[in-house]
Parts: sequence; C-alpha cells; structure tokens
Amino acid sequence: MIGLPDDVTACLFDLDGVLTSTAALHEIAWKQTFDEFLAAHAGPDEPPFSERDYAAYVDGRPRADGVRTFLASRGITLPEGLPDDDPNDPTVNGVGNRKNGLVLRIIEDQGVQPFPGSVAYLEAAHKAGLAIGVVTSSANGARVLDAAGLTRFVQARIDGLTIGERKLRGKPAPDSFIAGAADLGATPATTAVFEDALAGVKAGRDGGFRFVVGVNRADQAEELRANGADIVVLDLAELLDES
Repeated sequence: MIGLPDDVTACLFDLDGVLTSTAALHEIAWKQTFDEFLAAHAGPDEPPFSERDYAAYVDGRPRADGVRTFLASRGITLPEGLPDDDPNDPTVNGVGNRKNGLVLRIIEDQGVQPFPGSVAYLEAAHKAGLAIGVVTSSANGARVLDAAGLTRFVQARIDGLTIGERKLRGKPAPDSFIAGAADLGATPATTAVFEDALAGVKAGRDGGFRFVVGVNRADQAEELRANGADIVVLDLAELLDES
C-alpha cells in the first residue's frame, strides 16, 4: 500500500531533492560557481545563472555534464582538463571541482536533512518488502546518505563515482537507473523510479521503467509530466495517503 502498481518489486530513488533537501544546496553552489566564472570570462553583460538554468542544464546530471551543458547554452566551450584540476582552472573539471568544494563546505556548515515524508515512504517500502536503491549523479552520495541517516534503507547505490568507474552515461540517459535495477536483482519492467529532476524523469521513461514518480520540488509539475512522469507529487508521503 505505497501508491505503486502491484507488480513493482524495486524502487530507485534520486537523492538530492527526493530524499534529502540537498538539491537546494547544490543549486546555491552552482550559482556561485557559474556567476563567478561568467563575471571573469564572459563580461559584465552576461546574465547570471538562474533557477531556469539549473533546471534545464544542470539538475540531475553528472557534474562535468552540467558544466558542459550550461556553458554550451552560453556559447562557451572549455577544455576538459583532468579530474584533479585546480578549482580555479578554466577547464570543465576545474569548474566542476570548484562547485564540489563549495557544496561540501555548505553541507558541512548546514548539515543534511532528509524530507520527513521521504523517510516515512522509505520505511513503508522497506516494510512492504521492496528492494531499495539510490541513483544519484552526485559523487558525494555515500556521505550524504550517511549524514541523513538513510544508509540503513539502501541495498544498492549508483552515484557519480560509480558512473565514472563503470563508464555509464549520466542522466538523462537511462544507464545509471538500469545499473541500479540490475544491482538490486530487478529489471526496469518491475522497478519504480522517483525523481525531481527533468533529466532524471526522462531517464526513467527512456529506460522503460514500470512507474516514474515525479517529485515537484521546483514548481515544474507540467514539465515533469511532459518528460515522462506517470504521477507528480509534492512529497512522497502523498503516495501513502493515496494508498
């Protein structure tokens, strides 16, 4: 009784914005990073990074993909650089590393809070005997799960590190979700995906997943539906209320 089709046996949750409130912290770090970059490299007339930019080009994507996609929207191309580039280097990896350093400091200062409705839903899914996995583009997935006290629910985790190690395509490609289902011993046809990012919802749809739940944290319900969400909720607890 958790608001899913009866044939669903596994659940894959995005982390930032679905289970924890850290999506807002990521957006703050991205805005500071890109605004400083644009001011230094694109001139004073370049519009700052906006909420729309975050939703369209960055949210849900692996870090380097977010850098490339947003800067391409402004007609800017950077060399890739190396994974350990200095945060001040004008490379894709350098910009991404600057953002990661900022978000880690913000998380350290503010902590990580899970959404109460998401904790209640995880408890219900666990009690119902469903397999539970987390699929996140963040390389800090394990740290955030531990800080939020959610690791106890998770039987499989695909994060930014896994995506790199296995050479998976990041969201909106479905590869990371397909890998998460496989790690749970499930298939897309029996797995539900829970996502707040448009890229993640599209990945769930394109991966042929049985049910895609769009979590509307950013006032984009219609966009979530247009990208493939079977149902849109403001909070996962609504699924329990409907059961």
